[in-house]
Amino acid sequence: MRIIRHISSVPEDLKGGAVAVGNFDGIHRGHQALISGCRALADDVRGPALALTFEPHPRRVFQADAPPFRLTPFRSKARLLAGLGIDCLVSLRFDLGVSEQSAENFIHDTLVRGLGARHVIVGYDFVFGHRRAGNAALLQEFGAQHDFGVSVLDPVTHDDDVCSSTIIRVDLETGRCRRAAELLGHWWEIEGRVRDGEKRGRQLGFPTANLHLATSALRPALGVYAIRFGLEEAAGTRWYPGVANLGQRPTFDGKGIILESHLFDFDGDIYGRHGRVAFVEHLRPERKFDGIEAIKAQIALDCGQARAVLAEPSNAADRF
Repeated sequence: MRIIRHISSVPEDLKGGAVAVGNFDGIHRGHQALISGCRALADDVRGPALALTFEPHPRRVFQADAPPFRLTPFRSKARLLAGLGIDCLVSLRFDLGVSEQSAENFIHDTLVRGLGARHVIVGYDFVFGHRRAGNAALLQEFGAQHDFGVSVLDPVTHDDDVCSSTIIRVDLETGRCRRAAELLGHWWEIEGRVRDGEKRGRQLGFPTANLHLATSALRPALGVYAIRFGLEEAAGTRWYPGVANLGQRPTFDGKGIILESHLFDFDGDIYGRHGRVAFVEHLRPERKFDGIEAIKAQIALDCGQARAVLAEPSNAADRF
């Protein structure tokens, strides 16, 4: 999958296809249906399938002081879209200047002139342009004028729940990561570079791989989780079962939120490597302990519980 950052940089071989437009935060089941539709439409018009989005997320521009909320930072988003068969991710910069562009000019400058779109597909609640004046009806009106088709995807539900980034965020913030995964259609992840820490886990007999959360990444419920830890290898990502603590380490007066993952039956040096942590189940809240022995005893219990959770068929790595 190719990635393009400027509309003026789109080559001719990526024009004349189908374009899915949206924020795509989470790449949940609704987004997946949209991308699947885009892929089918691209095949119909014998052109490329493109996903058009903006970085940073518009919410970050309009609500700069809001708490972190991103479900999928750009790297994760790109990987998931590539796996869905998108030929190109067009990721345009969003700022206050862009936000003042009229809906009509966005259609003309980006969809028609920039991408030469033959078909555009959007979600049922899609709005765009200055003051969110554009919607699916306007797209359809301009599509008739500029000879491109428009498809509007109805809400996608799973077990009567609408697959929505907003709902998924609430699930993760309240520790319901398994329900979030059901709506996502994949385990939710945090990823980043494994950093050298204070080695307290090793001193306790439970060495950890430490990841610091990206400043824009959602903060799920703090506490202990059953997880799978992914390491990129030559043949692809290899997953290791484990247990993780996401929090501030109150027993040691820690500062800042760190994700500390202990991998079961693993002995290797992974400092500096890129790691992915898939959240399977929230086991308990983070809490302060009276001493080292109490911590070690609790970690042993956490490990046993996490092993049991990860052994359940409903929590299999390839469930989705």
